[in-house]
Amino acid sequence: MSTALLTDLTIFILALLVGIEVIGKVPATLHTPLMSATNAIHGIVLVGALLIGVTAHNAVGYVIAFIASVFAAANVVGGYVVTGRMLKMFRRKPPPAPGQVEGQPELAAANGHKGLKGLVNKMSRTES
Repeated sequence: MSTALLTDLTIFILALLVGIEVIGKVPATLHTPLMSATNAIHGIVLVGALLIGVTAHNAVGYVIAFIASVFAAANVVGGYVVTGRMLKMFRRKPPPAPGQVEGQPELAAANGHKGLKGLVNKMSRTES
């Protein structure tokens, strides 16, 4: 192992430990917005991982670049998934369809009848 690689691995491990310490201090209510806001930074990490792969001259460098690329890509994709879910919570719900009882789909209109009670009434009228 060369001295430069050992120095790079030491910096990487120290950055990992500092990152764990910083993220561990973030309250749970701020973690999701913080994660979604850092998608651009994770994109830059992905570019950095690809640059490591370009400048690598041995198998260890290629493996480290590949692992860094996979982790960075997973971070970017996961961040956008969480952002999408978070933004979906703030969308307005469409108004309920006519005859549909909101929050109780089993009481929704069936064949033009107003809910389950109307359907039971019609069925009892047709049987008599």
